[in-house]
Parts: sequence; C-alpha cells; structure tokens
Amino acid sequence: MARTAWMTRMTALGATAALALGAATLALAGPEHDHTTAKVGEKAPNFTLTDTTGKTYTLADAVKNNELVVLEWFNPDCPFVKAHHQTGSTMRDLYAEFKDRGVAWMAINSGAPGLQGAGLERNRRAIEEYGIKYPVLLDETGEVGHLYGAKTTPHMYIINHDGVLLYAGAIDGRMTGEPERNFVRQALEQALAGETVTVAQTRPYGCSVKYAN
Repeated sequence: MARTAWMTRMTALGATAALALGAATLALAGPEHDHTTAKVGEKAPNFTLTDTTGKTYTLADAVKNNELVVLEWFNPDCPFVKAHHQTGSTMRDLYAEFKDRGVAWMAINSGAPGLQGAGLERNRRAIEEYGIKYPVLLDETGEVGHLYGAKTTPHMYIINHDGVLLYAGAIDGRMTGEPERNFVRQALEQALAGETVTVAQTRPYGCSVKYAN
C-alpha cells in the first residue's frame, strides 16, 4: 500500500479510536488473571471452540496444519474493533496478506451471553457486516479468554507450528505513538523468515473483554 493511502487510513482509524473513548472505556492491559497459562516463549494452552457455523476448532489442529496461528480477541460492537474492521481494514488486510503463507487466523469472542457483542446471531451478522473470511469462535464461558489472559478487544496472539506463543499484545503502536507500526505484521514476517520475534509482548488496548461477572 502506498504511504499516502496508509496514512489516510491510519488517520481515519485514529479519529475513530478517539471518538470511541466517548462511547466505551479504553482498556489497557493490567495484571493477568491468576489462572492465566499462556506465556510468551512457552506452549500455548490448547482449546476447543465452535464457530458461528457450528464447526469445531482446536488449537492443536490449527498449529499442526499451519506454520503460524493468529488469535484475535473480538467483540463486533467494540468501537476499537470497528475501527480495524469497518472504518479501516487492518484485520482483513493482514489476513489476506498472510493466508497463503501458512498462517491461520481465528477470532475469539469471550463475551458472556447478554453482554455487548456476544451471542451467535450477533456474531453471524458481524461476519457479513465486516466481510470476515476467517472463523469467529464463541467462548461464552470465558474459559479460553482467561487461559490466555485476554484483556481487550482486540488482543492479539501468535502461535508457531510447535505450539509456542511467539507474540501477545496490541495489533499496532497507536497508543505508544507509533500508529504505522503493526506489531502483528512485524512478528509474522520475522517468524516466517525463521528470525526471532524482536517485539514479543506489548500492552494491548481496546474495550475490555465482556466476561461474565
């Protein structure tokens, strides 16, 4: 993408994120849940979840069949998620860029029933609204979200073919003054090239994950 087009997109995304502060509380990740088991540099916890079509996915199968797996914590009604899926196309573009390079992408919604952005029908509609081409998995109990210490939507994770967590954190550097720096793209490029992921953990931002109380 040309730099001018990229800057235009980032400006629009930044404006949307700023407006979002009036509609949703910005969450920045704090201490992890006590029972979090996902740690960068260690094996990521396996899980089994069902998507909006009723198909079952496991992390074990995904890592066995792909070089890398991206997990994106998702809430279709979070303004920060909308900024990357609707106002802009961050997630769609990244998925398209890497889908034929051995990278699988899965979104996970850990919202509890009745809360913002949760529920089968809402997420089915979101897939159509946002043109999502990868599965959206429902984690209504929040079990998987807590295992991974997912704090915000979005909150991004990258897992390699050996099941090791390579990256956890923000999609980009918007909140640290580096809006053009996409941490997920950088980590994917480095991992696919057999290099060390130089920025393996960042502080995610977005709406808080809508776990059950």
